[in-house]
Amino acid sequence: MTVDQNTAVEKLSPLKPLTNEQAQLVNRILAFTSQHLEAGNTPAIFTIYGDAGTGKSVVLSHLFNQLQTAARTDQTSPFYGTDNCFLVNHPEILKVYKEIAGHYPHLLKKDYERPTSFINQLDKRDGHVDVVVIDEAHLLLSKPDHYNNFYHENQLAEVIKRAKVVILVFDQYQVLRMKSLWTPDRLTKLTNQYPHDDYHLKHQFRMTASDDLVAWMNQLTDGTVTALPKNARDHYDFRVFDDAEAMRKAIVQRDHEVGLSRILSTSGYPSTLDGGKHYIKEGRFKMPWDQYNYTSTPWAEIPQTINEVGSIYTCQGFDLNYAGIIIGPIISQANDSNQLLVHLDRYTDVESFKRRKDLTDPKEIKQLEERMIMNALNVILKRGVRGTYLYAHDPRLRQTLISMYDQIK
Repeated sequence: MTVDQNTAVEKLSPLKPLTNEQAQLVNRILAFTSQHLEAGNTPAIFTIYGDAGTGKSVVLSHLFNQLQTAARTDQTSPFYGTDNCFLVNHPEILKVYKEIAGHYPHLLKKDYERPTSFINQLDKRDGHVDVVVIDEAHLLLSKPDHYNNFYHENQLAEVIKRAKVVILVFDQYQVLRMKSLWTPDRLTKLTNQYPHDDYHLKHQFRMTASDDLVAWMNQLTDGTVTALPKNARDHYDFRVFDDAEAMRKAIVQRDHEVGLSRILSTSGYPSTLDGGKHYIKEGRFKMPWDQYNYTSTPWAEIPQTINEVGSIYTCQGFDLNYAGIIIGPIISQANDSNQLLVHLDRYTDVESFKRRKDLTDPKEIKQLEERMIMNALNVILKRGVRGTYLYAHDPRLRQTLISMYDQIK
């Protein structure tokens, strides 16, 4: 197999070239960090905002490598001797960062942790650190989760209490579970209590798709099926299928050619974390959901997972070369318009919508749950660097997409 692919480790490498904007942002954050470490009166927070694929994690990787290199080698640096930590509340992404640590001399595996482990370990010794970098901060718990040994009210609030400077990345469209409920208002209500600064990354780096196609995907996940842009296939392999099995075969072929190509799906099909296999069936198509990955290799880089359907929990934060997307029974098209409907009664990820004490309005709860389902679709729609293939379970939506696609082929 000839492979023109990067592993997740290479794509998040702290040596991967940055754009001028990204490099200037790293320098700006380092200056902010130096200033507030010296002041030291109260915690300070820097927030990087950006949609999926805008390069947030690459910025953090460069930033943390520079920070740790200075902390461990440069006696002239304001960061020399500082105690710093990198947090991410996603086991698959944590594997990537720990693997990165094995390739660079001044990054150690112990530098990277889950937030709950970080908080609980510091509690045992009443400890504090200097700088905390948080990737995927929209995945931080915002309510207690005793199953995961988190007994405080809010992970970000607890991290801030234990650090002098906190640097985080945030994407409101990747909030997927009630226990990690964040909105821009909820975030700024917390961060505005401290000295803070922020920056918005806007340029899409992951996908070679046109800006118009990315905007079309955003409109789709905002609930409206609009006409596909005429340049949807310019320098990008975008396709719509009326047969899920044909889409699977095309993805297998792409995987054989260039690697890192997988089938992904929204919720709406049987799924239970009971160790057994649960299948997605669409006509001739039948494949099991992804299994819990106990290895140190990210799910998408395990060759055998070409025979599984990935979920948001295995693909969020990762690049694929090609993604075959199944829009499941949870989303359909209205009979009399191009508006999408969300069927909460078909949602099969029971863990996502556990109730919160601070949410009591049924209308607000319903709106949040529908938004999270559309967020999940947005996440999986933006995995494919070179191409995205679509199949919709709902016959009306499938026909609408196919008709639009036929007009641009």
